[in-house]
Amino acid sequence: MAYMTQKGYDKLVADLQKLETIERPAASAAIAEARDKGDLSENAEYDAAKEAQAKLEGRIAVLKQTIREAKIIDTKTLDTTTVNILATVGLKNVKNGMAMKYTIVSETEADLRAGKISVGTPIAQGLLGRQVGDVCNIKVPQGTVELEITSITYDE
Repeated sequence: MAYMTQKGYDKLVADLQKLETIERPAASAAIAEARDKGDLSENAEYDAAKEAQAKLEGRIAVLKQTIREAKIIDTKTLDTTTVNILATVGLKNVKNGMAMKYTIVSETEADLRAGKISVGTPIAQGLLGRQVGDVCNIKVPQGTVELEITSITYDE
């Protein structure tokens, strides 16, 4: 089950629609064009087009499954005293004083550049259920990091 905001859900639906209405016909056209070029047994362009179509169909299947299993959460109803999925958490690295902010999202919405980390990451797991002021010792691949929770908000 993928917990997400309405905005995240709408984005997945839009991505699926684009794949089905634009990219799928383009993939079929590429296969047809490659097929018209002759002998299929020695046609690398045809093989590449078929492989691209298979990858596209795989992405479509994954998106459909994610959409089917999606649980949309209204962030306005969530308790801001503890960290939960969809929380935006302000953090301070106790060792170096560096401030950071992450939003904990489902795997499908994760985007580190946008400050969205997957609920399955060590940092997110170490923060879930904690409160403002808590200091969390979280094991990450580089060792253990000590983070203090400075704020918890839920943005839409």
